[in-house]
Amino acid sequence: MFTWISLIQIIIIVAIILLFYRSFIQNTSSEKLVRGLLGLAGLWLVSFILSWARLDLLGGFLHWTALFLSISLIVIFQPELRKFMALMGNVNEWRRIFKKGGVTTKNTAALDAIVSAVEYMSAKHTGALIVFPSSLDESAIDKKGVEIDAVITSELLLTIFFNKTPLHDGAVIIEKDRVAYAGAILPLSHNNLNWKYGTRHRAALGLSEVSGATVLVVSEESGDISVAEKGKIVKYDDMKKLRAKLEKVMDK
Repeated sequence: MFTWISLIQIIIIVAIILLFYRSFIQNTSSEKLVRGLLGLAGLWLVSFILSWARLDLLGGFLHWTALFLSISLIVIFQPELRKFMALMGNVNEWRRIFKKGGVTTKNTAALDAIVSAVEYMSAKHTGALIVFPSSLDESAIDKKGVEIDAVITSELLLTIFFNKTPLHDGAVIIEKDRVAYAGAILPLSHNNLNWKYGTRHRAALGLSEVSGATVLVVSEESGDISVAEKGKIVKYDDMKKLRAKLEKVMDK
């Protein structure tokens, strides 16, 4: 018997699914997998309804079609399945989502160093890529580069991205307010982008499409500062707004 308790349980289940979808799946490559699974579930449902209505031939046809597509999905969405499972097992991200409010200590020195370096590189048209991992699937990064594990300073960032150094073409990965890696190679986006976006922007978008990472880009050609997140890229002309954005990103 359907009761108000059943209704409450359904609401809770739907809320959990929506929370998981928005936190891990939305605007990532795994979103395609979820849509495929929903379509497949709908096909299975229709096949059962047709069989129940005694339309056995049509129901059987849809049943075997759904079975074939189920096997095909494993092959077609193999990369997405791997990333999807990695996201589900990301304990740190689940803790971030469900953690209770409290007083957190902000490392303003690291934030100041990044903003200062980015502003200088923008003025000098020095290209840069800085990754702030969130629900980052490490397998999404083609090559993590050279391990640095150093305190974030503007001088260190400027040295890494100086165009005469071996690591300047790669990305810097920030972890726990430290420069974890430099010279990282990121996956490129295959979406059609505006002509003004170069390889750095494609790399920033590419990683943001397959993970929850936020990627800051400084254009070598124009000096523009942009932030890629969830498959979208936003230009920042105001350093105060950029600082506020990075503060939120680094507080995750």
